[in-house]
Amino acid sequence: MSAYQEILTGLSDGVLTITLNRPDRLNAWTGTMQVEVETAIRKGGADDAVRCIVITGAGRGFCAGADMNGLQSIQASAGADYNATRPSAPRPQTPSELEKVFPGRFGHMFACPKPIIAAINGPCAGIGLILTLFADMRYAAAEAKFTTAFAQRGLIAEHGIAWQLPRLVGEAHALDLLFTARKFDGVEAERLGLVNKALPGSELMEFVGETARHLATQVSPRSVAIMKRQVRESYFQSYAASLEVADAEMEASFATHDFKEGVASFVERRAPAFTGK
Repeated sequence: MSAYQEILTGLSDGVLTITLNRPDRLNAWTGTMQVEVETAIRKGGADDAVRCIVITGAGRGFCAGADMNGLQSIQASAGADYNATRPSAPRPQTPSELEKVFPGRFGHMFACPKPIIAAINGPCAGIGLILTLFADMRYAAAEAKFTTAFAQRGLIAEHGIAWQLPRLVGEAHALDLLFTARKFDGVEAERLGLVNKALPGSELMEFVGETARHLATQVSPRSVAIMKRQVRESYFQSYAASLEVADAEMEASFATHDFKEGVASFVERRAPAFTGK
């Protein structure tokens, strides 16, 4: 995989692992990290060898939020630095309709055709928490500490979290977490519905690895890509429109290799060999 400055990437058994790699700063988010993570996700989304993407953090943290040096620079410039021209990841000349619906820093994750898993191994705050909300599934160490952080920095619910968080945990819980900026652990995150599952930290990566390998080898990548798009599009569709899309996609599925392989592997009692076609 390509070399990066602030992330590590590795591909094994169809699983692309992206590791935020500033462990001495609890992987605090920077402009460079933003560009590199987006670039890696976009490349993974377009690579047939990648079936699933995992995002985690190096060391004992996931992402402690925006790097304080960057926040101090924005504060000193009264916000001018926030709107300054910054490098951006390469983006398609013609973005998909789904990416047009979800603009901003992390909307490309919704548009990525590959399933994305956030493995939250430690402190997860601010923009680091927002990053995880755009993953398709989230698993956390039970002892990991979470916080929205914004209200304690004089900031607001940024980068789409005001839209995302209530849809995951409900309005009452979302307002509690946003207003108070209180800390909570992975166990509570699971109870709230913010993460799919909380596990002892020593078991997290093994569990996530097994889940990612299952997605990479046991299910049709074509099916997953279409189902992911169906769910994201449904946020702005009527039931009738969603059903119409499902009927059309189901009919198209019958002519694919993966449908034939799915049936054949079941009947023949063997592992499937899906191609995504």
